[in-house]
Amino acid sequence: KVKPQLEEKEGKTFDVFTAVEYKSQVVAGTNFFIKVHVGNEEFVHLRVFRSLPHENRPLSLHGYQKSKTKHDELTYF
Repeated sequence: KVKPQLEEKEGKTFDVFTAVEYKSQVVAGTNFFIKVHVGNEEFVHLRVFRSLPHENRPLSLHGYQKSKTKHDELTYF
């Protein structure tokens, strides 16, 4: 659900977009930190926010870090 948001921000499309790891953080909703394989040896770390159920909002891309590798640690940002 956040792939189109990242593609819009980056101005390109990703043929490969596979989540390989994630962590979560409960706030007034939930932050998900997701390591995504985007092809070749490239990875992107995403911060995705899911609001509380009663707010009825879609998943939102709140930040990302590019130029990551498979072995880069997924950390909170």
